[in-house]
Amino acid sequence: MRYRKHKNLNISEIGIGCYSLSGVYGKKDIDEFKKMIVRAYELGVNFFDTAEAYGNAEQILGEVVEPFRKNIHIATKVGVKEGIRPNLSKEYIKKACEESLRNLKTDYIDLYQIHFDDPERKIEEIISTLEELVKEGKIIYYGVGHLPKERVEEFCNKGNIFSILMELSAVSYDSREKLLPLCEKYDVGGIAFSTTGRGILTGKINKETKFEPNDIRNMDPLFQREKFESGLRVCEKFKEIGGKYGKTSSQIAIAWVLSQPKIICALTGPSKISHLEENLKASDFSISKEDLEDIEKFLKEENDRLKFEQKLSVKNILLNLLPDDPNKAFVDLVYAIETSILLGLISEEKILSNFYELFEIRKSLDDKNSLKKLKNIQVKIKNLISLN
Repeated sequence: MRYRKHKNLNISEIGIGCYSLSGVYGKKDIDEFKKMIVRAYELGVNFFDTAEAYGNAEQILGEVVEPFRKNIHIATKVGVKEGIRPNLSKEYIKKACEESLRNLKTDYIDLYQIHFDDPERKIEEIISTLEELVKEGKIIYYGVGHLPKERVEEFCNKGNIFSILMELSAVSYDSREKLLPLCEKYDVGGIAFSTTGRGILTGKINKETKFEPNDIRNMDPLFQREKFESGLRVCEKFKEIGGKYGKTSSQIAIAWVLSQPKIICALTGPSKISHLEENLKASDFSISKEDLEDIEKFLKEENDRLKFEQKLSVKNILLNLLPDDPNKAFVDLVYAIETSILLGLISEEKILSNFYELFEIRKSLDDKNSLKKLKNIQVKIKNLISLN
């Protein structure tokens, strides 16, 4: 395992994320997950990432790493435990930090990250609270996560930000343009998650793959329409590149992320030891300059094609009748919202209230009035977005 130093932390360039313990990818074998954590430590991993929102993930991680706590770095997140509306008030952050400390069986957190933005709170207030936790010795560093670029930069300007948590893979690399330049500008570390595109770059997923009913990938835009087809093509390219190195597409995907400037850690989310050991082998080689250039050329062509197709999809979703199945209609609207943001058709701030409203309806999609409510949201989104 290779390591990357940022400020005073020496971090394994591949870390372990605990998001799967929240159940978003279906039911997991907890005993196997615990063994995987121990094996990761034995193989040199010293960075483990979790969150208060990941069900009982903090408790599970805290229990497993207790014997070697002083030899690792623990990162967790604050801002939303239940529901989807973040809360970054001083009272909430302080209370949540204490609870995370208890769950993790530790008296300090190496990296405390803002999970989602709370636009109702002033950044100065949030930073002040985090700085108090630093002075109290309860956290060592703090970072930011799923925030709009403008808010991220304001945090970097006003606070002592250690890292920016960002989704980064060869099938989702918007953060290369928006966030990695901020890492360079403010000497902030980049921590990448979903480095294999939530599994799409592993080579184990295809058009016939069926996910468990509660698997988030059933609604994830990455697994819908032309975006999914593009991801499968990228995976095939990585299989081709991997053949030169004797590596799997997963290993090429992770190594590609590690080749990006200012990335200090690539998080992976294995739940089995076999997947862990495969992922960690991405740390024992580097992709050549020539192959990186080849990948860049391929991704540019793929992205140009994808953008054109996605604009057509957004138009079709918003201008035509929604599917009669509320579940399918819901997935289409999620795709339209996220794709519109990524394409720059609308800002996240302007459409956030519609996103919240949409996810409230998700709780009762079996209700006879749900389709009518979804159609109302469709109209609202259509009126917000320029479809020219």
